[in-house]
Amino acid sequence: MNTIAALKQGNLLVFNEVYYSWHKRVYYFILRKTKSSFIAEEVTQLTFIKCWNYREHLTEDLNIQLQLFRIARTTLIDFLRKETVYKEKVVHVIDRYTLPVEDLWGKLAEKELQAKLATVLKEMPPMRRKVFEMSRFNGMTYQQIAHELSLSSRTVETHIFQAIKQIKHYLGLLISLLPWLCRF
Repeated sequence: MNTIAALKQGNLLVFNEVYYSWHKRVYYFILRKTKSSFIAEEVTQLTFIKCWNYREHLTEDLNIQLQLFRIARTTLIDFLRKETVYKEKVVHVIDRYTLPVEDLWGKLAEKELQAKLATVLKEMPPMRRKVFEMSRFNGMTYQQIAHELSLSSRTVETHIFQAIKQIKHYLGLLISLLPWLCRF
């Protein structure tokens, strides 16, 4: 009885014979193509699983070697496609929920500067802090601040100048990272 016919009938002894005869060759065939022992092991196992599961579809006109290597090749292609799709999905998820390294460091530096700025603002006299916050955080002009607080524009300007001077003294060189802070 030929090998393919025996496999089609579900003969496990013949399948074991085919497995032990061709396992290493299929493994090295995949290993040469992928240079990955992990992929070679996975695809080799999948090849023999498919060979057994679809044994009824084997062609008796072709030898088992040719059919095994066809199964191995198509299994490898399917495996690589699935890996590529999986990697693309993982990269998409990672990109969606993480910041690039540069952004991460920028965000950390920004948070640190915000914390230091909050500290220096707490140390300011209340009117100076209020004028500074209205100018820099609320985007109000000196005239708007002066009108709202019933101060002269010159007094508002002096408060802003003193606030910036105090912040520069407190933050030192870090002030260069906050360009929005020193606009006049």
